[in-house]
Amino acid sequence: FSFLQERLRYVLSLLLLLHSTNSFYVPGVAPINFHRNDPVEIKAVKLTSSRTQLPYEYYSLPFCQPSKITYKAENLGEVLRGDRIVNTPFQVSMNVEKKCEVLCNFPNKPVTLTVEQSKLIAERIREDYYVHLIADNLPVATRLEFYSNREEEEKKKEKDVQFEHGYRLGFMDGNKFYLHNHLSFILYYHREDVEESQEHTYRVVRFEVIPQSIKLEDLKADEKSMCTLPEATGSAPQEIDPTKENQLLFTYSVHWEESDIKWASRWDTYLTMSDVQIHWFSIINSVVVVFFLSGILSMIIIRTLRKDIANYNKEDDIEDTMEESGWKLVHGDVFRPPQYPMILSSLLGSGIQLFCMILIVIFVAMLGMLSPSSRGALMTTACFLFMFMGVFGGFFAGRLYRTLKGHRWKKGAFCTATLYPGVVFGICFILNCFIWGKHSSGAVPFPTMVALLCMWFGISLPLVYLGYYFGFRKQPYDNPVRTNQIPRQIPEQRWYMNKFVGILMAGILPFGAMFIELFFIFSAIWENQFYYLFGFLFLVFIILVVSCSQISIVMVYFQLCAEDYRWWWRTFLVSGGSAFYVLIYAVFYFVNKLDIVEFIPSLLYFGYTALMVLSFWLLTGTIGFYAAYMFVRKIYAAVKID
Repeated sequence: FSFLQERLRYVLSLLLLLHSTNSFYVPGVAPINFHRNDPVEIKAVKLTSSRTQLPYEYYSLPFCQPSKITYKAENLGEVLRGDRIVNTPFQVSMNVEKKCEVLCNFPNKPVTLTVEQSKLIAERIREDYYVHLIADNLPVATRLEFYSNREEEEKKKEKDVQFEHGYRLGFMDGNKFYLHNHLSFILYYHREDVEESQEHTYRVVRFEVIPQSIKLEDLKADEKSMCTLPEATGSAPQEIDPTKENQLLFTYSVHWEESDIKWASRWDTYLTMSDVQIHWFSIINSVVVVFFLSGILSMIIIRTLRKDIANYNKEDDIEDTMEESGWKLVHGDVFRPPQYPMILSSLLGSGIQLFCMILIVIFVAMLGMLSPSSRGALMTTACFLFMFMGVFGGFFAGRLYRTLKGHRWKKGAFCTATLYPGVVFGICFILNCFIWGKHSSGAVPFPTMVALLCMWFGISLPLVYLGYYFGFRKQPYDNPVRTNQIPRQIPEQRWYMNKFVGILMAGILPFGAMFIELFFIFSAIWENQFYYLFGFLFLVFIILVVSCSQISIVMVYFQLCAEDYRWWWRTFLVSGGSAFYVLIYAVFYFVNKLDIVEFIPSLLYFGYTALMVLSFWLLTGTIGFYAAYMFVRKIYAAVKID
């Protein structure tokens, strides 16, 4: 057992090494070299809150605006995430310090917020919003220092440092609201090695902020937009009273520090995790458990099957007089086409499409090509891959439909291309209407929606038809035994052969194998964390495929032994049993981890969770179905049937 753990740790180290070496040198993203005094542009991305799940664009609040607002052209992934990258009036130059400067155009005339604006800011502070800025494509982070539970002597020496993405818009004290109106930017640069005659070049390697709330009276501003910060002890915070107009100054300061961090590893700060150790142990645990169970299951099934096949193939006279029992009995009905073959083949086609997309995305991300530094790349790649994988989905669906004695291939292809994507589009459109109502930047703009529809009907649909045409024309799957004219009667089944009991039993093993990873994925989606552990994820995906296949084979074996030959739909449903546990986990996560109280955020959470559960059910159901189908064909090919 310990030897197995060592081997697994070695394989995992290799995977992680492969992942970490390439993770941050993203092809197509070149470092930008700055000279001293070169402008370093600070842009705003969005405002986010894990309490409301509704992102807003930066200028939805009355921040200081530059003379001309320009939005960056964005890729599909960024638009779907709700990013609206825009320029800001912060003037930052490479390696030039700024003590304190007033942000808006009028040097010593404060900004006056109307009652409406004050109300809005107070509401966003209450909803716990964070502001996200970027400098040279690096997101801003707030440093959090705290003492870990170490011994008393060590406490004085060492603090644990973690980073929070973005900075808090403000804070509450009792029933009063305070706005962070002064930002102290701390930028770290790495000095590049150049020849003596050349001017030094610098690269930005970290971007931190210390937000402060300073009352208008304590900020002394002069005619040149300069200001003086009060002593830390004596200053009062800037209160925002939502019932009246408020006056305040927006100010900022810039401090530069030299750093040893190389440009290639500048994202490491943002991706430091406090619990990599937990991750390691959980992965090793699930790998060991799954392989252990897999080994036991395989041994039992193989031994039992060998015994069955040997018994069935004995050609003794005694055998003829004895009545057959077990799975050989249903050989004349096991390949009888199920009800609704078109819908079954369509769902399996979409499952194949999802499987190919997820496999390629995780693999490419593991090689470091979709790291967080290329914003929105993961989402864009996933969308396009799903469209292009339609050709494989269509092919497998068409071939299966032909095997199940289907004739209307055009209708089948249309069903494959529209059934699952139609449900996804429908749910997203309804949720989008609610987000539109809230004026959030998370709402997909109408042109993007039209573009997505054009991709669906212009790329995905024709490709599914193409795949379906070739799949339908190909030889159907070769079933080793003939189907009888008259269906057998199915004996009464025991309670544990019930569909729902099967779903509960079959879902435990695959869910147990991936449950820890699910926590990190949920944190990335709902709590604005970065997810980057694609090396782990790839391993978990392989474990999931193995465990789904095995559970599915065991369940179909029990079912055929109970002389119930209606396995097509049942295998598809039962193999997706882990999706039921994912749903339960999502509810648990909502109640225990998230702070969501309002109706629309809750609706968004459960709407998107329903989509995840549906997709996961299709994926695991498809894996299980194909494993069981191969198994059934193998065992019936091995017995002699008169």
